[in-house]
Amino acid sequence: MTHHDLILEIGCEEIPAKDQQLLAQALADGLLAALDEAQISAGECQRFASPRRIAVLLRHVAGEQATREVIKRGPALERAFDADGKPTPATQGFARSNKVEVTQLERMTLDKGEFLVYRQVEAGRPTAEVLLELIPQVINRLPLRKRMRWGSSQASFVRPVQWMLARLGGVTLPLHCFELQAGDLSQGHRVMHPQALRIAEPAHYADCLLAGKVMADFRARRQYIDDAVRRLASELDGLALMPDALLDEVTGLVEWPVVLAGAFEEGYLAIPPEVLTTVMMQHQRYFPLRRPGSDKALLNRFIFVANLESRDPAAVIHGNSRVLRARLADAEFFWNEDRKRTLASRRPELEQVLFQRGLGSLLAKSGRLVRLAPVLANAVQADAQAVQRAAELCKCDLLTGMVSEFPELQGIMGGYYAAHDGETSEVSSAISGHYAPAGRGDAIPLDPGAQALSLADKLDTLAGFFGLGQIPTGDKDPFALRRAALGILRILLEGNVPLDLPQAIGVAASAYGPAFGDKHPGFADQLLDFFLERQRVFFREEGFSADLVEAVLSLRPADPLDARNRLEALSRFRQRPEAEALAAANKRIGNILRKEAIEHTGAVQERLLLAPAEIELWREWQALQPPVADLMQQADYGAALDLLAALRAPVDRFFDEVMVMDEDPQVRANRLALIGTLRNAFLQVADFSLMQGR
Repeated sequence: MTHHDLILEIGCEEIPAKDQQLLAQALADGLLAALDEAQISAGECQRFASPRRIAVLLRHVAGEQATREVIKRGPALERAFDADGKPTPATQGFARSNKVEVTQLERMTLDKGEFLVYRQVEAGRPTAEVLLELIPQVINRLPLRKRMRWGSSQASFVRPVQWMLARLGGVTLPLHCFELQAGDLSQGHRVMHPQALRIAEPAHYADCLLAGKVMADFRARRQYIDDAVRRLASELDGLALMPDALLDEVTGLVEWPVVLAGAFEEGYLAIPPEVLTTVMMQHQRYFPLRRPGSDKALLNRFIFVANLESRDPAAVIHGNSRVLRARLADAEFFWNEDRKRTLASRRPELEQVLFQRGLGSLLAKSGRLVRLAPVLANAVQADAQAVQRAAELCKCDLLTGMVSEFPELQGIMGGYYAAHDGETSEVSSAISGHYAPAGRGDAIPLDPGAQALSLADKLDTLAGFFGLGQIPTGDKDPFALRRAALGILRILLEGNVPLDLPQAIGVAASAYGPAFGDKHPGFADQLLDFFLERQRVFFREEGFSADLVEAVLSLRPADPLDARNRLEALSRFRQRPEAEALAAANKRIGNILRKEAIEHTGAVQERLLLAPAEIELWREWQALQPPVADLMQQADYGAALDLLAALRAPVDRFFDEVMVMDEDPQVRANRLALIGTLRNAFLQVADFSLMQGR
């Protein structure tokens, strides 16, 4: 069988940077899956993505489908022949439809009995022919966030499609998509090589595009930019700030990266560094430079990536520097103007800014935080008085010019302005970090005051929206409540902060006033369920098995940190040989108690313990109960479970030798009380009956 390389390229107007890799990956995966389903083998796959194209190169694609045997099922054998052994009309019709004689049909036992079948060997179709059907289907299934239409065409894609390249070996596939006929031509750089590029062989695709001033391989282009930026930064005696997200975005903005450095006046370094980096990274897509050995001290230099080789690089550098200076001049103006007023003087104006209809203004929210944040300060061992003052001022920077221009700096600028106003470092630090973590990739605040204020802010938002019935459903979460709940859990779990969530929810609800809970009954339980669901996801992502997570969270533990401690102890205990037997015993006990509809068993009466096995079990438990209780009180669940492991042998003997459901009602009740006492001991950690085998 012959094999050929396949190149498929979709050429577009500029594709958003964040879509390029996703689409290239989806195109490759979809094409490989379609070929596999069509029984066409293929070798190595290489993806390409740039602003103007996504492409896939498949090596060693089989020239035709594999020959396959097709089994067509006919009538069931019991209905295939009449009493005289003659073919029924159904059998004759089945044979006729396959253009064969009845004698050519075979008997075969299938999943639902014995049938007449026709076995047919189908020769594989040429791959070029199959691809004409598969490629449009793969393209139509690509995950597009938004679709565009262009001209009078009814076709749609992420951006208008300008050309298509489809070559299998040395042959152009006559593919018709987006009302375009695919050819053997690609396009080079829009400015530096506007002429078309003929791709004679798919394997030469990347090299041909390099000749046309296009680095089509996203990963290679990203690595080139990374290396060039680091090298240039070192030459400038600085270290480049290159978060992965920014590097990915810049890579997606250029096809022929040219790395250059610009500068701005040193006077702008008096502006807070977060302002400078926000302007450079988020607004201009530049890489700031910081001084080696310092986390915040910046150089008055920056690095940017152009998309072409200019005959006059100095002019390109001058143009980019001029644009940046204009943005920095705006920032400097806001910095100077905002400091002419204190944060405290702006607080009354928060009354004019609506937080949420039904939940009042930002001033009302600030007032709730003043009541809630000091309570939470105790959990993180923060200065309650400083946290209370920070709660009064934390929303005031939303009224400043800087935050109006650069919303990403909310909180951060509040911290700077508070320090300028003479507030303590504890107050300014709490304000600065109280929005963190703002997303999954954002770090939690390390400052205790910021942790307390962040917890209060997010908890107030959750309590308010749940009280209004604005609960996320499915994929809809317009108020980012899942992110707020995850932020709270991350602070508690990553910061090792113990917190009674139901109690905290109650305090947050009370800050809305005594009538809030009456108007919105049941919302506190819904919010706790919401937190438990987020914990399920969080703990699974941490690597805990699903059954252990369910065993712990089914008890609705109040403290997420305590829940994780239980999970860690349970994970270690599961490795012990006693774990599986004790889990099975707990499951058996649970089934018995549920069958008898017993929720609370009474006290065990020693005089009613008759069988040697139950007497032994009770004595073992009596010896273990005091140290186990002490360990449970200290939340040392691992040590407590190690002690409880000693119950395996007496528990096994009890169930082997003792009839729990004795005819004597008193004996029966006493034995139910005994096994209920044991189950309650394990339930202080988790519901062992939900554990699965290792």
